[in-house]
Amino acid sequence: MNLSETSWLSFLPTIVSNILFIPLFLIMFFISCGESGQSGDQIAVDPLDWDEALEQDAKWHQSSEAVRIADNVLLYQYESGGWPKNIDMAQVLSEADKDSIRNEQTAGGTLSNTTIDNGATYTQMRFLARTYNATGDERYREGFLRGIDYLLDAQYDNGGWPQYYPIREGYYERITFNDNAMIGVMRLLRNVAERNTLYDFLDDERLVKVNAALDKGLDVILKTQIEVNGNLTAWCAQHDENDFSPAGARSYEHPSISGSESVGIVRYLMEIEDPGPDVIRAVEQAVDWFDRVQIANIRVVETEIDGKRDYIVEQDPAYDSIWARFYEIGTNRPIFSGRDGVIKYEMSEIERERRVGYRWYGTWPRELLEKEYPEWRAKHNLSMQ
Repeated sequence: MNLSETSWLSFLPTIVSNILFIPLFLIMFFISCGESGQSGDQIAVDPLDWDEALEQDAKWHQSSEAVRIADNVLLYQYESGGWPKNIDMAQVLSEADKDSIRNEQTAGGTLSNTTIDNGATYTQMRFLARTYNATGDERYREGFLRGIDYLLDAQYDNGGWPQYYPIREGYYERITFNDNAMIGVMRLLRNVAERNTLYDFLDDERLVKVNAALDKGLDVILKTQIEVNGNLTAWCAQHDENDFSPAGARSYEHPSISGSESVGIVRYLMEIEDPGPDVIRAVEQAVDWFDRVQIANIRVVETEIDGKRDYIVEQDPAYDSIWARFYEIGTNRPIFSGRDGVIKYEMSEIERERRVGYRWYGTWPRELLEKEYPEWRAKHNLSMQ
């Protein structure tokens, strides 16, 4: 054996050792991942946000990630039984975060302002029901039932729901259709009342109360529909909780007829299986109003003015119809307002911050008029009337 062969053979144990170490290292790496509490469906996967979590299927609700988020939801549920708004319930919470939330509840801080605004409460309840059905964990069922009690307690005797409960003084007390708050609640309660399999764990006593709440809610919807010169139109984003009159909210949200929120109300009415004459009239006249107030041949264009993002309204003969967010009661003129609370009749007349910070025009009723309403008429044999 020559010198070169001897040198090569001297490295052989090291080479073999390294080859054996690589798979051993990989095995130990995956074991350590398991010991750290990460399940296979979480490795290299970014956590979902709350909106994404609400869209997951029944199988996903069996996962450890669903359970983690459901535990968050319970943590954020306040003594009243409701939830605060604008919180990502799916965020990963440290123990310090959890302690802070508990302390906030105990101190009665701002997070205790439980609400149905911006999808709060009824979306958390739906998530808990799905996770309860998937896991059978009684904590989620109890959380859902506390939510039902909250919604029943929050409803006014006349059938409306305020934006916040316990009541906060100000426009928060109004019967609130804004951002589909009251309609979101009523959709959930209707699913419960229909014995949807997701909610078939509800007890009979609560079920009776839910049905009564829906009857009262429908009554107030019909009573708040705005009448002008003997004809029904649509709804304001919020109504007075005592006399049902259209009511304002923030400085730029005046008593008016809503081209946005009214769409959700009409859809809710059209989903009633056996609509009575009063419901049919409400739908027919609201749709007629939508048709009359659509604005043709304009569009909203994003642009840049003085180096800042802005929106302008421009003429476009080829553009489909558009609707304003707010219409003046009696004239059906689109209205706009800045933070000074002064009504204007052109979007260009309010400050840039409000032009870009609020959606003043939209196509909200388009699908309703073109597809859903004709199908509703055909379903109820109204085409010949």
